[in-house]
Amino acid sequence: MDTATKSHIRDLFEQVKTHALTLRQGTVSDRKKQLKRLESWILNHRGEIHEAVYKDLQKPAQETDVTEVFVVLSEIRKASKNLKSWMMSKPAASSITYIGTKAYTHYEPKGACLIIAPWNYPFQLAVGPLVSAIAAGNTAIIKPSEFSENTSELILKMCAEIFRPEEVSVVLGAVDESKELLTLPFDHIFFTGSPQVGKIVMEAAAKHLTSVTLELGGKSPTIVDQSANIKDAAKKIAWGKWLNAGQVCIAPDYLFVHEDVRERLVEELVIQSEKLYGNKETYGALISRHHHNRINDLMADAIDKGADIEFGGKSDRDNLRFTPTLLSNVSKESRIMEEEIFGPILPLLTYQNIDEVINFINLKPKPLSLYVFSAKNSIIKKVKKETSAGMMTINDVVLQFAHPNLPIGGVNNSGIGKAHGHAGFIAFSNEKAIVKQRVGFTMAKTVYPPYSNIKKFMIDFMVKYF
Repeated sequence: MDTATKSHIRDLFEQVKTHALTLRQGTVSDRKKQLKRLESWILNHRGEIHEAVYKDLQKPAQETDVTEVFVVLSEIRKASKNLKSWMMSKPAASSITYIGTKAYTHYEPKGACLIIAPWNYPFQLAVGPLVSAIAAGNTAIIKPSEFSENTSELILKMCAEIFRPEEVSVVLGAVDESKELLTLPFDHIFFTGSPQVGKIVMEAAAKHLTSVTLELGGKSPTIVDQSANIKDAAKKIAWGKWLNAGQVCIAPDYLFVHEDVRERLVEELVIQSEKLYGNKETYGALISRHHHNRINDLMADAIDKGADIEFGGKSDRDNLRFTPTLLSNVSKESRIMEEEIFGPILPLLTYQNIDEVINFINLKPKPLSLYVFSAKNSIIKKVKKETSAGMMTINDVVLQFAHPNLPIGGVNNSGIGKAHGHAGFIAFSNEKAIVKQRVGFTMAKTVYPPYSNIKKFMIDFMVKYF
């Protein structure tokens, strides 16, 4: 990366860092105006968003509306409606030892924030976190993905038309630009991507003790037991797995199905996947030749180790397309059971006892999402209690991501921190604890030294009973 680019990045950082101090004086109205401008721009440029995302991922306009545009607009509207109450200081309950004081939590902006976005939902996963950053009163620099270059260019245009550079800026580029941004002392970093890159981001943040929100991925298991409604489960799994050609961090990654209903589920998955994604008008492409080759390699390795293709498996390298694919008899030692697939292949494994599945999941890194299809509350409760995942959905998939009142995020390997709605506002805020003490006599003074007998008695009483 040349010196001019480095200088430009550092200049942008200094602008947002300095302006962040000014924004501390901002009001609810100021933040709402920024959000309103963003909302209006999105509504007025829907066609351009459709076009950019299609060029990057061949995604249908309707899918872009549902999974990119609507999700961001919902975030804006949720924040705008609730911002006044979110920003209000929250009183803290007191106790006898704090008689005479007032205590509360004050929500202040963290400051200058960095948002590093991925390519699979290139608009939503860049602009969604920006909504939370603005709602919390911050400035921001967005680094969108170089792989979704058309959408990244559109985000650059959008921010230039809505915001001043010191409010929100966009840095285009690839790895070098990201590395340069990560050398700077931002006040918060919001990263969405793989666990491998998340570790690099966290290491860079640690040098400045910068707080982070890491929205990562992992292998999200899906369980279908013998009591599940098989047709309903198959339609939901097919939709969520092959949405965006499987390039979804919360998509079902592998499927555990009770052996008693295996054949019925396979039959229904064939029917439902054909109905939903049987033509290119409703089914997108993979992002790049490199990623297309990786998906082919994963399938070839699984087949070499004994897997069978139940349906799909057709690869079109020229157009970066790969049909919805179900594999059975998959070896647990194959790469496809070790790596996050992030593509349209679904490995199927069978089980007899739910404990087998729970043990398998618990031996793996904690997933971002876990899905259970069952009519038995005992099974649902057992899985919920005995496994750990960032999120869990019962009798559906993927929907939890867009729920307006849920904190979204992973745990350990699948993420740190939560996002969306109020959780997003909190992620970009410093929860400042404030105590206001009275002047003169206070309860605290009763335990100041020197320690007379009466003070010793009072301290002993306090330790035992308060």
